[in-house]
Parts: sequence; C-alpha cells; structure tokens
Amino acid sequence: MSTPKPKPKRQMHLGLFLFSTGYHPAGWRLPEARADGAFDPAFLHRVAKKLEDAKFDFFFLGDALASSADMQYQFPSQMVRLEPFTMIANVAAVTEKIGLIVTANTTYAEPYHVARMTASLDHLSGGRVAWNVVTGADARAALNFSREKHWDNEKRYDYADEFVDVVKRLWDTWEDEAFVRDKETGVFVDGSKVHAIHHKGDHFAVAGPLNVARPPQGQIPLLSAGTSERSQELGARFSNAIFTGQILLEPAKRFYAGIKSKLAKYGRKPEELFILPGLVPLVGATEEEARAKYRRLSELLVTDFNLGPLSERIGIDLTGLPLDGPLPDLSLSSKPGDEARQLVALAQRASGREDITVRELFHYFAATARGHLLIVGDPEQIADQMEQWFVEEAADGFNICPPYMPGGLDLFADLVVPVLQRRGLFRTEYEGATFRDHFGLTRPDNAFTKKEALQGR
Repeated sequence: MSTPKPKPKRQMHLGLFLFSTGYHPAGWRLPEARADGAFDPAFLHRVAKKLEDAKFDFFFLGDALASSADMQYQFPSQMVRLEPFTMIANVAAVTEKIGLIVTANTTYAEPYHVARMTASLDHLSGGRVAWNVVTGADARAALNFSREKHWDNEKRYDYADEFVDVVKRLWDTWEDEAFVRDKETGVFVDGSKVHAIHHKGDHFAVAGPLNVARPPQGQIPLLSAGTSERSQELGARFSNAIFTGQILLEPAKRFYAGIKSKLAKYGRKPEELFILPGLVPLVGATEEEARAKYRRLSELLVTDFNLGPLSERIGIDLTGLPLDGPLPDLSLSSKPGDEARQLVALAQRASGREDITVRELFHYFAATARGHLLIVGDPEQIADQMEQWFVEEAADGFNICPPYMPGGLDLFADLVVPVLQRRGLFRTEYEGATFRDHFGLTRPDNAFTKKEALQGR
C-alpha cells in the first residue's frame, strides 16, 4: 500500500492590479511618480518584469467601456487606458513566467470573439493567460454600444452565465490530438476530434467549432469580482479566483467562508477557488518613512471634502463639523456592533495616532474609495497584516494596488516580498510556467474526449 503524499503547504498568491498612476488618487502628484506611464510600452514592460523577478502570480489590467473627464480627481488612471487584450499581448512578448489577466465584459461582447481572443493569447503567451469576467457596472457604457440603457443586474448575469458556458465549450471544440499532421498519409486533421457545439440558448446561438486550437491550458482560468448574490454564484460556479474589496477582517472572513461554502453544489472543492482581496500597501523602509509618505499623499489630494459618503460609511453625520476638529462620539453610530470604531481604527492606524481629525478620517477613506484596504508601515508591519488575513482565512492572497507607481511597487517587491518568503508564506521560485501552475490547478480533460470515452469511442 503506497503512502499518500503529504498535502502541500498553503501558500499566498500575489498579483498586481495595475493603476498606471497608482491607486491613491494623489499618487501621480508625487515628484518621483510616473504620471504618463499608461501608454508607454517601456513602462509596462518594466512593471511586468519587476513582477516576474519578484515571482508574482499575475499582472492584471482592468477595463472600462466608458470614460469622462470628471473622473480626473478620483482615479486619473481610470479615465483612459489601453485595451487589455492588445496590451497583454505586448507584455507577453517580453516576459516568460508571470500570469497575464485580460478583462472582457460579457454584456458588450460575443462568446465566439472572447473564446477566440483568449485562446489566441494563451497560445502566444505559452499558457499564461486568465480571463477576468465582468458584466459592467458603468451605465454610461450602454451609450457606446448602440443601447439606450444598461441592463439590470439580473439580466447581465443571466447573459453572463450563458456566455461563459459557451466560451468554455468552444475552447474544447478541438481535442488535443485533433492535429495529426501526417506528411506520409496527407492527413492533417482527424475530423472525428473536431466538434461543433450547436448551442441554442436564451441569448446565443453558436455553432462552432472555434477556429483556434485548444488553449495550452485546456481551459483558461477564470476570475471574477463583485459581492452581489448573483456575482458570488457566478464565481462559485466558474471562477478560479475572485477579486474582492474588503477592509475589515471579520467581514472578510465571512465573505471567504461564504464563497467557499457555495462550491460543493457545483461539484467543486475549496482549493479550486482563491479569494484575493485588494490591498494598497504604503511601504517605507521605516514606519516613520511610510507615515511621512502617507501624510504627503493626503496633502496632495484634490477634493471638495464631500462628507456625505463618509457619513454613511461610519453611520454618523459629519457634515457641518469643522474639518480640523475632533471626531464625534462613535457610540452614536447607526452602524451595527463596533463597525464604526473598526472603520475609524483603520484611519488611526494609518496615521499612527488616535486623536485624528475629521479631515484625516476623510483623507483615509478618500484613498480607499474603491473598497480596498490601505495599510501603512514598514515591511514587517505590512507582512504581519497580510499574514493575519491569510492565516485566519480572510484571503488566499492579495491583489496588490500600489499607491503610486513605479516606486510603490518597487518598495513592496523589494522589501515586503522577501519578508513573506522568509516566513515561508510566498514562493521563492515559480513551480511551473503557466497560470494554472502558479495556482496549483491541474489541466482539465477535454469535455468531448471525456464524454466519448464514457461512451466507449
């Protein structure tokens, strides 16, 4: 009787969520920051190679299908940016191991197009691609695609469920052994191993087969984001990783456990899905250096000090209070339990003081407006918080959002990653060369091969 192999030690996964000007709204204003990197191939190559040197799992660029100049004071790098498939193809040519994530919006696309483009990129990158599935939250996108209005959440996810299912079936339409290429017999393709799907559903009619060979990874890994019930179900059914915005530990642990508990009904195991909250690490060689940079970023923030959203967040009306006055009594919050105090504690921890002002509380939450946790500190302090979230199963890793670029990434990669490696939490070398390898995901059998094997082909 053979001895079972020991279960491999759980390891943290790290990726970069690229904001070319940095995640902090004022990050681009620092003298050492790049404000013009979004369209510079040399800048993008430098970032990707830095990630590869640090053994990151992936490089990720989000996408948006609408833009407006009124975004400039919030997230300038979100106003305009490169189309992700084109950019990722360019980055793939100058890297060897780093995983590469492309975003495609199912609400404004066709399954055949997405299946073809992702499969093509997987071949060009040597199996390093993953697809971030989004349905789109920006209603303005509809006006760019000949529609009068953006679909509601239910319709978008009904469409997305069928869309993803069709794409996955198209990836399998060429079996791995379909290309014979026998020069003696003249047989190039074994037609019995090429399949149409003849899909006719509520939203799509797709015949197939795809005109691209099966991707090197077989099935390209899928990622998704969102906290609505429908987005969680899509993630539990299809995704290999879920991006999420969590800033408090206990709610993050509940989200983690809730998503993992949904997997069984889809015949999946917890280790097939990774939860990756966004993390904004403001790193300094020392704690004081990090806090000084945080104060400088706060000073550079361009804002109208609209206290309405912050008031809702902590459950206390701050409007009308002096910006440089003390915070009100947190026991008056309408938030359940100790949530208001926990939220305020994040800003206090970033500032390094308990006696913060309304202005300082606003500065912290303005820097986390997209829902990702901002932590300020030296490398050990940053690693401590990451380890706590990882060990207590609030996260399987993190989607790193440096507050400014490229220096914010450099400090994290050069100072924090070695701490995580010394603690045995993060790899020191890549275990393989594909996106699936980085996450320990096996290459799945072709669905048609599997079906016909069961039927005794």
